[in-house]
Amino acid sequence: MAKKPIEPAQLKALSPLDGLKGENLKALARKTFIEEVPAGRFLFKKGDDQKRSIYVLSGEVELRDDHEVLAIVHGGSREARSPIAPVVPRTVSARARTDVECIAVDSDLVDVMLTWDQTGSYEVGELRDEAMAEAGDWMTTLLQTKAFHRIPAANIQAIFMRMEQVNYKAGDLVIKQGDEGDYFFVITDGKCVVTRETPLNRDGIKLAELSVGDTFGEEALISQATRNATVTMLTDGSVMRLANEDFQTLMNEPMLHWVDFDQASDIIANGGKWLDVRLPSEFENFHQADAINIPLYFIRLKLKTLDPESAYVVCCDTGRRSSAAAYILSERGFNASVLKGGLNQLAGGPPRSRQTDEGADSPEPTDSPASTD
Repeated sequence: MAKKPIEPAQLKALSPLDGLKGENLKALARKTFIEEVPAGRFLFKKGDDQKRSIYVLSGEVELRDDHEVLAIVHGGSREARSPIAPVVPRTVSARARTDVECIAVDSDLVDVMLTWDQTGSYEVGELRDEAMAEAGDWMTTLLQTKAFHRIPAANIQAIFMRMEQVNYKAGDLVIKQGDEGDYFFVITDGKCVVTRETPLNRDGIKLAELSVGDTFGEEALISQATRNATVTMLTDGSVMRLANEDFQTLMNEPMLHWVDFDQASDIIANGGKWLDVRLPSEFENFHQADAINIPLYFIRLKLKTLDPESAYVVCCDTGRRSSAAAYILSERGFNASVLKGGLNQLAGGPPRSRQTDEGADSPEPTDSPASTD
């Protein structure tokens, strides 16, 4: 089957790829090729568990069960902006009705990229109460935050016991953009500057200055993504750091409340609200009834629009972006639960889908999206 390169602009016309920043679109384009599939060939069959998102660029693809055609996806249509039947294992087969051009992308890679791009402008935690900004006692500052009120006392004791102090000189890098997340940090002495490199500014744009009691680094650990900013010491100083494994068990797990769909439905039935943190284009394609849509990158800016007395079930397609959003909400004292597995894991596909009734995601690129019949 013939393959040809794809331009970033073509990827940007697709959902949720339109939420990626330019550098990540270019990186994805280098890994993705347009494939030509002849009429009659299957793009995938029912039960296929390869984790790919397949988009129809031109031609017609029929989605079918064992005996009948359930839907036809036309390349260039509104429905074709979203991946076809994304739930894995596939609950339908996809067969080229005409000659087709399509792409298959690594869904998990896209999900990580989206989370990386949308976890705010920088990785700075908002644990510190502004009234305590000048307190100078980092331990007292942490203990008096709303976030730490949700962590069991035994965990707090273990956190302080397992933290290790690291001293730095002015100009030293604490974390570097693009590196893997390995530690959660609390500044105990001195000041740091947060910068983010962009394609137009390789020296980095200044995003914030941090001082005693400020925390950073947690979002890369929560979302399992790389660092989205660089933190450099402005002065001589020191930090306490907590290893990723300890952060997950002692801080992240107690602060995140995971629920399955039945438990989520009970929360909604008792006055709770769905909070969907996907992109508007993903939300438009399908969503839960009466859900609120606030993309992950807007969460910090939109906190004041949320009701602090309400319970929220935070959802996305896989659970990665929603867990990052729920952590931010929990830091600020909101009652937030995370839908386990995301919307794509619901049996039979996401409710209210305007595409078809299937869906899925995650990685493992293959040589071709098509299979012989």
